[in-house]
Amino acid sequence: MAGHSKWANIQHRKGRQDAARSKLFSKLSKEITVAAKMGDPDPEKNPRLRMAVKEARGQSMPKDVIDRAIKKSQGGDADTYEAIRYEGYGPSGVAVIVEALTDNRNRTASNVRSTFGKNGGNLGETGSVGFMFDRKGQITYPASVGDADTVMLAAIEAGAEDVESDDENHWIVCADTDLAEVAAKLEEQLGESESTKLIWRPQTRTDLDLDGVQKLMKLVETLEDDDDVQTVTTNFEASDEVMQQFEES
Repeated sequence: MAGHSKWANIQHRKGRQDAARSKLFSKLSKEITVAAKMGDPDPEKNPRLRMAVKEARGQSMPKDVIDRAIKKSQGGDADTYEAIRYEGYGPSGVAVIVEALTDNRNRTASNVRSTFGKNGGNLGETGSVGFMFDRKGQITYPASVGDADTVMLAAIEAGAEDVESDDENHWIVCADTDLAEVAAKLEEQLGESESTKLIWRPQTRTDLDLDGVQKLMKLVETLEDDDDVQTVTTNFEASDEVMQQFEES
């Protein structure tokens, strides 16, 4: 099992925390509403909704906000969203996958294409970079649940494929189709996770210097500011020294 990779722990710049959190809650609410509308409004009977609610709880989203998002799905005036994936290249040839939920495909496509173009990137066709990633399940626990060996043993017993650990977190990776089962088994041993979700995991990574990271993160942050965009995944990697310089810049 691999050691921690730096791409997995990139944080928002200081000063953007509150705005980012508000935006995060909005995106989580949208996913909950969509999941509840597509299936049963009871999380116990709807795997996608159960995962969305679990992710929201892990992000400290208030229960009344979660309940309101589910209730919204049952109203006749609930918006109809379509899931779309965009793929392209950012500055320095970094591969980028953007996942969106939108009620207007033309608007979202136009915004995403414009954001790529204005930030040194190039939006490609579906599949243009997807082959460079694997679809996986990821379960995140704080380091306080136990040391790396303890978590690794629990992960192996639960059927996970990989564990990455550092001083703050443990990231447990499993097959996408096994996420619900692995998460349930881990919860029995380690308690409730901070996050349980599907991710795109890079097969190879593009190493960036400080200038490259600054340009790429401008693209990522602009994409994440779009209300239609749910997630942005890249395959960049940078040294601890470069990331420290970025956080201080």
